[in-house]
Amino acid sequence: MEVDEVPSVYDHEAFAGKNMPDLGHEIEDFQVFTWRLTKWKTLEKKLTSQEFECGGHRWRILLFPTGNSNAPPNESVSIYLDYADPKTSTDWHACAQFALVMSNVQDPYTYVVSHAHHRFVAEECDWGFTRFHDLRKLYNAQEVQKRPIIENDEAEVTVFVRVLKDPTGVLWHNFQNYDSKKETGYVGLKNQGATCYMNSLLQSLFLTNYFRRAVYQIPTEDDTPTESVSLALQRVFYHLQTSDQPVGTNELTKSFGWKSLDSFMQHDVQEFNRVLQDKLEIKMKGTAAEGAINKLFVGKMKSYIKCVNVNYESARSEDFYDIQLNVKGMKNLQESFRDYIAVETLEGENKYQAEGYGLQDAKKGVIFQSFPPVLHLQLKRFEYDMQRDAMVKINDRHEFPFEIDLAEFLDEAADRSESHVYRLHGVLVHSGDLHGGHYFALIKPDRETRWLKYDDDRVTPVTDKEVLEENYGGEVLNNLLPQAQQRNQARNAVKRFTNAYMLVYIRESRINDILAPFKEEDTPSHLKRRLDEERRQQDIKKRERDEQHLFLTAKIITDETFQTHQGFDLASFEEKNWPPTELPAFRVLKTEPYAQFKRRVAEYFKQDENAIRLWVLVNRQNKTVRPDTHIPENESTLTVELVRNNMAARQNDLRLYLDVIDFPGEAALDNNSIMIFLKHFSVTDQTLKGVSKIYVQRNSKVGELVGTINAMMGWQATTPLRLYEEIKPGMIELMKSKMTFAQSEIQDGDIICFQVDLSDKEYLRAHDYEAQGMYSSPIGYYDFLQNRVMIFFKPKFEEQGGEEFELVLSKKMNYEMMSQKVAEHLKHDSIKLRFTTSTATGTPKSILKRSLNQTISDIIQPTAYNAAPSTIIFYEKLELSIVELETKRSLKIIWTGLHNKEESTHSFLLPKTNMVHDLHDQIAAQVKLSPDGSRKIRVFEVDKDGRRQREFTGTEMLGNLHDVDMYAEEIPVEELSASDSDKIIDVFHFTKEPSRTHGVPFRFVVLPDEKFVDTKKRLQARMGLPDGGLAKFRFALVQMAHYKQPTYINDEDTIFEHKWTSTDALGLDHIDKTGRAGRIPGAERAIVIKG
Repeated sequence: MEVDEVPSVYDHEAFAGKNMPDLGHEIEDFQVFTWRLTKWKTLEKKLTSQEFECGGHRWRILLFPTGNSNAPPNESVSIYLDYADPKTSTDWHACAQFALVMSNVQDPYTYVVSHAHHRFVAEECDWGFTRFHDLRKLYNAQEVQKRPIIENDEAEVTVFVRVLKDPTGVLWHNFQNYDSKKETGYVGLKNQGATCYMNSLLQSLFLTNYFRRAVYQIPTEDDTPTESVSLALQRVFYHLQTSDQPVGTNELTKSFGWKSLDSFMQHDVQEFNRVLQDKLEIKMKGTAAEGAINKLFVGKMKSYIKCVNVNYESARSEDFYDIQLNVKGMKNLQESFRDYIAVETLEGENKYQAEGYGLQDAKKGVIFQSFPPVLHLQLKRFEYDMQRDAMVKINDRHEFPFEIDLAEFLDEAADRSESHVYRLHGVLVHSGDLHGGHYFALIKPDRETRWLKYDDDRVTPVTDKEVLEENYGGEVLNNLLPQAQQRNQARNAVKRFTNAYMLVYIRESRINDILAPFKEEDTPSHLKRRLDEERRQQDIKKRERDEQHLFLTAKIITDETFQTHQGFDLASFEEKNWPPTELPAFRVLKTEPYAQFKRRVAEYFKQDENAIRLWVLVNRQNKTVRPDTHIPENESTLTVELVRNNMAARQNDLRLYLDVIDFPGEAALDNNSIMIFLKHFSVTDQTLKGVSKIYVQRNSKVGELVGTINAMMGWQATTPLRLYEEIKPGMIELMKSKMTFAQSEIQDGDIICFQVDLSDKEYLRAHDYEAQGMYSSPIGYYDFLQNRVMIFFKPKFEEQGGEEFELVLSKKMNYEMMSQKVAEHLKHDSIKLRFTTSTATGTPKSILKRSLNQTISDIIQPTAYNAAPSTIIFYEKLELSIVELETKRSLKIIWTGLHNKEESTHSFLLPKTNMVHDLHDQIAAQVKLSPDGSRKIRVFEVDKDGRRQREFTGTEMLGNLHDVDMYAEEIPVEELSASDSDKIIDVFHFTKEPSRTHGVPFRFVVLPDEKFVDTKKRLQARMGLPDGGLAKFRFALVQMAHYKQPTYINDEDTIFEHKWTSTDALGLDHIDKTGRAGRIPGAERAIVIKG
């Protein structure tokens, strides 16, 4: 049948081939069912066809002739494929691809069709099309069709059903309520933001059981998880072993010394693996695990140059932890290995200078001397594209097998006593492009277990096809729809960009040893005890959370907490810029009788329960929180919840005042008495503190309180006092002593503040108080409380030292007053302080300009709408005033010394009219120059590619310099004394790819006729490295003018003979352990693990 030919509905195979695309799954059964319907206009609103069987399941068609409730009536036909008896059990599912067809009874070539696929489960037992087709169009012939679908008021509805095999059990699963542990026996790892690359590697290492045992052998009994990589990794592994839920990695990344931002940065898995294993190797020294990493992952390769016509060979053996294999231009893994050991012929102009033999034709290459038990293969999916002048991802098809024999890639002299057949254990996959994407791992945990997909927090079974074919890369074969196509079509857009980038193979003969099942005794007992106890505590907390609706919290204010409180009301509860008061809190069952609760409170505070009353605090309309009514004592049915509901209805919890009655039954407690609270404002101490509660009679005069207070405070009876009522924030009023408490509208829970009246002389000094930021009356002090805010001051540059501290300031203070307060704390001149605001995440934002009109409220006010104010301000202690700063240039110089090491950072503040050469003396005064060195300083910046220095001439004016990182070094004597016959070249640091630079580039003298083995010794001295310091370095000639892959250098090479151009450089290929790569423009930030 031609492709565009319309098949008949009755030609089932042809019709299905045309209208049901191949989804790439094996078909278990294929059935077709046709349902003829007559008298269409009189059909019921909902009909079901007869049942039919397909794939061991009963099906039927569900039809709404005029549309179902989700579509406008009489506009569309709704048709669904319905699972006939979904309630047989809950533990069933069927994966079906289907096409629903409406056709003319007389003409099987006239029809409309729609197809879909679905995982039928009890919760979703019908699937189809609410708007299958416009009903009016079904009654009329359309376009190429000569007849309508519904003719003579009749039509046929046909369903084509393919039930597909689901070998994994998760085909088209929506993963709601999916239980990884139950389905696979394993759990996933939570993603912190962009840590999927780390999760995929951790799962691979965890499931390399030999490695897990070695990690468990590191002693960690006395370690802290967030400071010890070993313990944090042990804890992750133990949780993966025992947990039923996905495991978090926050502790682990904290132990690396990472901040939250680091968890949102994707890194290279190979680099992360090497840095992690370097750290673990150090931790394993001197323990039972020492040497485990080398034993598992390290092999040997030989680099050689062998002369063709004379008996001369130069060779060097080196360890490898992984092998980087080319993907581009390689059909499969075997071809990549053959490419890796391909021999290059050195002849013609490229002949080799053999010692004692002169220029010779030679063969150059590498060969493997041994492979490790666990082989990590890095597929080079990311490479430099010369035409685009950028790194790109290689998505070409590259096949890899379940089993590979590596014997053909071994040196002739290698030990072949053991088989070199390797079995695929893991595939680490990247889905996306150069700038981002997603990582997951496919792993076969042991010989018996099937392949599983570890995708962050979810673990699912996968087919062999999903392991191999779907991760080879390249175009999807035969233009088929992707296998994993789901209703979420967005994930399919990058399907062809999903491919393997790291393979883990295990030597067949060692699998039983490396993947030996874990036993109880393999887990350290101290780890088990520690984590089981933590889990028990978490279960207790979870139970408390689950039962929280049965409880409420009661916070109790006592006379003691009131006396230490400085602020409004009796305690702070919900102030914006002030932390709440710490109060004794009780977790109380809502049904607990009040009498029983009161008894518990009395016992806790060591009081006689008959001598206390509990008052309920309420939120008054004026926004204050005050005791309102004491809880009745004699109601036997009164529960704590009833107290809350009846006396504090708008509160979630209870806030209570503990009223200790000195003389129970006294007249003070009659209905005419009022309980008030007294606060004392001290002008000299600038404090406002609670003193006591007191009972007064409603009809007594306010002035009578003076004698009571003087006696209470131990003052002379004639001491004059001023009394203020604390009505609410912003309303503190002087009381009239001749009025009664009733006339003054004083009620239970009100607060009266007293102050010793100032003498005439003190009144004259009141202005001086205000000038010093002090207060001469409680009115001013209350205003300060209303506007107070706690500001956290931090040094802007950690390397310069300086303390972190907090000050309580008023939001009304201006810049000058704030600066003065900070200066007093730091004992530093306020004019020599500079402040910087902070972002929402607490990092420096912008420098504050000195302004008399700017208040603290303005300074901390967020720029983003609805964001919380930032109460962190950074400070710098300067050597000169901020006024002078306007004419000065602030510079930060990174000093790398004589040995290309970032030794220190120095800040300078110099006139903008100074030249760069003026910096030399300034730097020399702050750094230590080598006694035998040149004592000459070079100031430079680094090119944007991070590969060479750009030295300043010295005549540049500081004020005109761009805001870039500046470096300085002591120029080596060797460089200054180099002769015209020597060459001075650029040297830079990189990891794997020349584009991934780190460190600081430097210059180096190359000597004629010097073998590279001797050049390395001088490089070692130039970099100040100890013996063996270059053991893990590789050296490459990197040519920039015309793109070439780096040419790696052998010990017998003489690099002087290369025709060096200004853009060529010597590259040092090694892992960056400084974490400072971010300084170099264009450099990728290195992975650093500190703990």
